[in-house]
Amino acid sequence: MRKIALKVAYIGTNYHGFQRQPDVPTVEGKLLEALEGAGVIEDPRKARFQIAGRTDRGVHALGNFVSFFTEGDIHVNQINDLLPRDIRVLAWASVMYPFKVRYPLERHYRYILYRDESLDTASMAEAAAHFRGTHDFSNFSRRRDRDPVRRIRDVRVSEVGDSIIIDVYGESFLWQMVRKMVRALVMVSEGELAPDDIAGLLDTDHRVFLEPMPPENLILMDLKYGVKIKLRHDEYAFKRFISLLEEEFRAYREMSLVRRAMSDHLRDLKDLISTD
Repeated sequence: MRKIALKVAYIGTNYHGFQRQPDVPTVEGKLLEALEGAGVIEDPRKARFQIAGRTDRGVHALGNFVSFFTEGDIHVNQINDLLPRDIRVLAWASVMYPFKVRYPLERHYRYILYRDESLDTASMAEAAAHFRGTHDFSNFSRRRDRDPVRRIRDVRVSEVGDSIIIDVYGESFLWQMVRKMVRALVMVSEGELAPDDIAGLLDTDHRVFLEPMPPENLILMDLKYGVKIKLRHDEYAFKRFISLLEEEFRAYREMSLVRRAMSDHLRDLKDLISTD
């Protein structure tokens, strides 16, 4: 009997989050179906199947992890052949029994915004500095979260091409926490909050509501553990997932061009009508 860890990537658009739910498609549900179909596990409870990150509906991942016990051999391509194209096992490792996949030392999330003139990255970066350290994140979570205290190692704001990249590094996160942090940064950028107002939203009994940013722009990039994991990456899995991402990017770009053409035509038509 061996304990195995799998590194999993997925596009979250078609799923109701990672964790299993009745009667709706989830990443965990599809992964378990593939593992059972490949003969790797028979029952999740007997295999002591565990997940590292419970990403929300629509959130993507390049480095989520699961672990389980098995007597079977691990063939990544066999598992991936039983998975939908938008879920891939990228790597696997045999780990020691005490290894706890649920408790990484650090999680890295990345939120991506389209860069336009309304967003001031300098003020966002100034505001982001207030998140670093250990704080009470009650204003960035659900009211019923029992322990809202979390430690954030770093928050970085950078510009890459037409994008604004917000990288958040921490041991653990509350539900919607990253998306609410980004909402606050966008509010600073748009002048609704001052950079120093972020400090006032932390470690306080005064409650405010922050609407979380959309989940589709959020990626769980990677998890880091205190023990060294000798991951065996699968080159073919990488190639297939990259191919899917590029295929979807081309399709979205073409649809964007179609929508822009429709918008431009209606704008021209509106101008003609207004001059009649």
